[in-house]
Amino acid sequence: MISRVDVVGAQLDVGASRRGVSMGPLAIRFAGLCEGIQKLGYELADKGDIIQLADGAGRDTLRNYEQVIDVGRKLFDAVTRTLETGGFPVVLGGDHSIAAGTVAATVNHYKNIGLIWMDAHGDWNNEESTLSGNMHGMPFSAVCGGGPMEMVDFGQGPVFVDPKKCVQIGGRDIAPAERIRIRESGVTVFSIARIDSMGMEAVMEEAIRIAGTDTAGIHLSFDVDAITPESAPGTGTIVHSGLTVREAFLGVEMLAASNKLIAVDMVEVNPILDEKNQTGILASELILAALGKVVY
Repeated sequence: MISRVDVVGAQLDVGASRRGVSMGPLAIRFAGLCEGIQKLGYELADKGDIIQLADGAGRDTLRNYEQVIDVGRKLFDAVTRTLETGGFPVVLGGDHSIAAGTVAATVNHYKNIGLIWMDAHGDWNNEESTLSGNMHGMPFSAVCGGGPMEMVDFGQGPVFVDPKKCVQIGGRDIAPAERIRIRESGVTVFSIARIDSMGMEAVMEEAIRIAGTDTAGIHLSFDVDAITPESAPGTGTIVHSGLTVREAFLGVEMLAASNKLIAVDMVEVNPILDEKNQTGILASELILAALGKVVY
C-alpha cells in the first residue's frame, strides 16, 4: 500500500547522443506531477534533482561513463533511502541510462523483483555489442547481469534481476546483436507487431503475470519513445508506429490495478524537441495513472 511518494529527478543527458533530456524532470514537474500526486491523497516528498558532472572520462564503448555512473550511484543511494523509509520511488529522467541505478536499488532492496521495460529500443547492449557507445542503450542488459557492470556495481555487490521475470513492451528498433542477446537471456518481448496482433490488454495481462508472479513486485521503466512520435514528439530517438496514447495508458492503468508496482522511472522527455510540453504533460499523466488516477 503506497502512502508516501518520493520524486527524484536526474538531469542527465550524456548517456545519449542528443542533448536536452537533462531538462526532462523540469518539464514533467511543470506539467503538474507533484500537485497531481498530492490530489491522489499521497504524502509527497520532492527530493529535487541529481545533476550530472560538468565533465568526465569516457571511452569509445562507454561514452561519458564517468558522468553516467556518478548519476547512477547517486540515484542508487537516493532510491535506497526511499525504499528503506517506506516510500515509493518515482524517478524522472534524464536519458534511460539512469534506470541502471534505480533498478539496481530496487532489486538490491527487495532481492527478487519483476521488471517491465516499455521502450521502442532493446537497451540490451554492452561494451562488446554497442555500435555507438551510448550508455542509454545498455541499462536493461546491466540490471540483468549482462553488463556493463560499472552501471550497477556501486560497491554493494550487485543483485541482478532474473531475465525470466522481465518483459520488454513496444520494441520496434532492436539491433541484431541485441536481439540475439535478449533471446538468449530469456526476457519476454512484446514487440509492437505482437501488440497489434494480441491487443494491449492481453499483452499486459501476460506481462503482469510474468513479472508479478513469485516476486516482491514490479518495477516499471517507461521510455516515452515507446509511444508513437505523433503523440510524444519530445524525445530524441523517435521510432514511428509505436504505442498509441490509449495503449500506453491502458498499460499503466492495469499495472496500478494489479497493486504490484514498487517503483516507476519515466525517461527520455526532451523539452527542446517538444511542442508546448506535450510530451512532458503526457509523461506526468502516465505517472499519475500508474499511481491510481482514474477518469471515472
